[in-house]
Amino acid sequence: MDKKIIRFGSRKSALALVQTKLVMEAVARAHPELAVELVAMETTGDRNMKPFSEASDKFGIKGLFTQELEEALLSGAIDVAVHSLKDMPMNANPALPLVAYSRREDPRDALVLPQGRTDIESGAIGCSSARRRVQLAALYPGVEIKPVRGNVNTRLRKLDEGEFSALVLAAAGLKRLGLDGRISRYFETDEMIPAPGQGVLACQGRAGEDYRYLDAIRDRGAAACAEAERAFSAELGGGCTAPVGAFAALAGETIKITGLYADESGCDIRRGSAKGPAAENIKIAVKLAQELSRGEEL
Repeated sequence: MDKKIIRFGSRKSALALVQTKLVMEAVARAHPELAVELVAMETTGDRNMKPFSEASDKFGIKGLFTQELEEALLSGAIDVAVHSLKDMPMNANPALPLVAYSRREDPRDALVLPQGRTDIESGAIGCSSARRRVQLAALYPGVEIKPVRGNVNTRLRKLDEGEFSALVLAAAGLKRLGLDGRISRYFETDEMIPAPGQGVLACQGRAGEDYRYLDAIRDRGAAACAEAERAFSAELGGGCTAPVGAFAALAGETIKITGLYADESGCDIRRGSAKGPAAENIKIAVKLAQELSRGEEL
């Protein structure tokens, strides 16, 4: 009897492929009765970010790396799409729900210097999000911060060729690529609040289908934290242009969420935290977002 084939969709970038293969390998180990197949595709953001970055928020825009994968899901060309959760738009298509969250890799941001350097020298720090920009401005006052585009290896090449004096990248991606040796320092989650869902892989599927085989990678704790972080961001408009960061952590049955919200200029920066029963993760996150939007730092 032929095995049922599960087709996993991925972007073609090295990091996306590594991440998708992590999910596929876990499913294959847990379900030898299934055959797993990789379907790699190029997305709008992979082809050309330039016109989008010029037309909108030059420090980061969501959705450009998911459109083709979602179309493939809708057409039936793939059964599951694997994403970095932090790249997913906050307002998901109800026909294409997020059906599983992975265990969280290191959620922190990391500073990367040119090879052979031990400190930031004159020049700009490259980062790809407004969230990082406003927090870096406080950590490194007076240092120029410029947007940087491309996949991880492209950004590292630009760094080593002298275009930047340093980069800020997600530690999770560097570790999954085996590049954690490039990390010069980690920013703790209270000094640079991560992007919602940073370090978590999300599997997207079709509504109404059976995805029990994804129990192989599901992590209930990561899901509770990721859902709180995304609820915080969604309440503030999804973080499309204004800098938004959120990080949640569990301690037993208690969840604590720390949030960052700033106006689009990055001048009015608000931070706060709240905690309560993990079962009320969404309610706690939304309330925190509302309080910060009113200027009530906690």
